[in-house]
Amino acid sequence: MKRIALFLTVALVAVSCKNMAEEKAAQEKAKQATVDSMKMVMEKQKTVDSMKTVMAQQQAQQQQQTAASSTTTTTTTTKRKGMSNTAKGALIGAGVGAVTGAVVDKKHGEGAIIGGLAGAAVGAGTGAVIDSKKKK
Repeated sequence: MKRIALFLTVALVAVSCKNMAEEKAAQEKAKQATVDSMKMVMEKQKTVDSMKTVMAQQQAQQQQQTAASSTTTTTTTTKRKGMSNTAKGALIGAGVGAVTGAVVDKKHGEGAIIGGLAGAAVGAGTGAVIDSKKKK
């Protein structure tokens, strides 16, 4: 009986040592794969950075050429008109109202719709008041 126990113990130690060596090899392989992937990402980033540098140089040259050739040309830029305060208020009110309605009501969809409509109305009203004050 002692011989069987001794044999099983030796076999168990041999198998566990083998598994530890395989796990260590697998860990080293994973580490190397990570390092390789990081190197690839760094090389790609270097390429992108160099392309950005070249593009910036080309744009600078084009701007210099354009400035030199069109010294007498006047350009007018139109300012983009943003959203009015009424529209902003309606959007913000609709979002807040929908979230609040969904949280408060047991029927989440119905509450979100009602809250969104009510919030949009209140937000649009508030935005209209702000717009009218800015006009004055």
